[in-house]
Amino acid sequence: MTANNPETVKADAQQWFAQHWDPGMPIGVWWELLADAGWAFPSWPEGFGGRGLSARATKAAIQARREAGAFGPPNGVATFLAAPTIMHYGTREQQAKYLPRIVNGRDIWCQLFSEPGAGSDMAGLSTRATLDGEEWIVNGQKVWNSGAQWAQYGILIARTDPVQPKHRGISYFLINMEQDGVDVRPLREMTGDAAFNEVFLNDARVAEDDRLGDLGDGWRVAMTTLSHERDPDNAGMGETAAFGSVDLNMTVHDYSVSISSRNDGFSLALSGGVTKVLNDVTSQFDASTDPNKRQTLAKILEKRRVARWSGMRAAGKVKAGGQPGPEVSTLKLLGSDMGREIRDVGLEAMGPYGMLYGEDAPTDGLFHAYSMFTPAQSIAGGSDEVQRNIVGERVLGLPREPGEKEQRELPWSDLPRS
Repeated sequence: MTANNPETVKADAQQWFAQHWDPGMPIGVWWELLADAGWAFPSWPEGFGGRGLSARATKAAIQARREAGAFGPPNGVATFLAAPTIMHYGTREQQAKYLPRIVNGRDIWCQLFSEPGAGSDMAGLSTRATLDGEEWIVNGQKVWNSGAQWAQYGILIARTDPVQPKHRGISYFLINMEQDGVDVRPLREMTGDAAFNEVFLNDARVAEDDRLGDLGDGWRVAMTTLSHERDPDNAGMGETAAFGSVDLNMTVHDYSVSISSRNDGFSLALSGGVTKVLNDVTSQFDASTDPNKRQTLAKILEKRRVARWSGMRAAGKVKAGGQPGPEVSTLKLLGSDMGREIRDVGLEAMGPYGMLYGEDAPTDGLFHAYSMFTPAQSIAGGSDEVQRNIVGERVLGLPREPGEKEQRELPWSDLPRS
């Protein structure tokens, strides 16, 4: 098919970027142009910032953009979690309402899944949504919500039927964060940053039209969302890490400078920029001349390629109408493992300079910030221990923990809770 031929796609993209790319235009105007032309997210459907391209053709289009030096589309929860889920489960009305403002960067989204008492066991969540006419009234607390302080909307899972077993009484909602009843409070980290928040929902309201998927089927919808979050290569597509409030009137050049100066490990991990920072470290300290470090760097590159191919396979499965399987857990484990290897080889290469902090440190402290964020990669989006349980049970056929099967069939309201 000519439309999906990588060579043809790349030539078309090169011609378009040569004609339209201008770092002096406002970032909002640039994102609109990208979306209207279908080059924002080439694999997405036409009309929603994409061209419906295959994985290989999409890669060719992105390569053409990078070769042109052109800035990428918006990035964050909106584009790599909310949008794919809305495309998969949303009604035409929901897609028309939300997707255009995601691809042009107008709306920022956050994820409202984890709770203080439901992190690793997320299906045990206790946030309740009660139907009141044509609206749902939501009460509860969410935690570890990145970007919630800036978000206009959130993807939310809440319990709509406490009599059902915990996995079957959950529904998925698209909630307006800019309303009374939504209280966002920052969580200060050991790095001094506050990339995460806790969110309190007190009689917050969601229209019935903003329920995504079938009533009580929220767990299945959430697993589709998490299949994208657990793909370690997914986050880097936009290369912008746009978790902050974006001034769409800034020029592309000024905006790109502002985000390149962010020195928190979370933004670095999200944008995929840690690969460049690691390259800077290894070049500065001649790490590639050490055969052991060179071997570790080769393994990291190898794993990134495996992760990319596995992520494409998982995404293709969902696109074809299938459900995310245990492969997303292996992807999550692979991402955590790569994060630790990147941290260790970089700090080892720097030697005593790895103890420096801030602008006095190599790479102006960027790598140090990433190394401090690394432990979070083994927890966020489902801990490594939970992922290993999933792989053990669903891939290796190992038995569940005693009593777990019986608990899965009990009504949520009858489950013991601390």
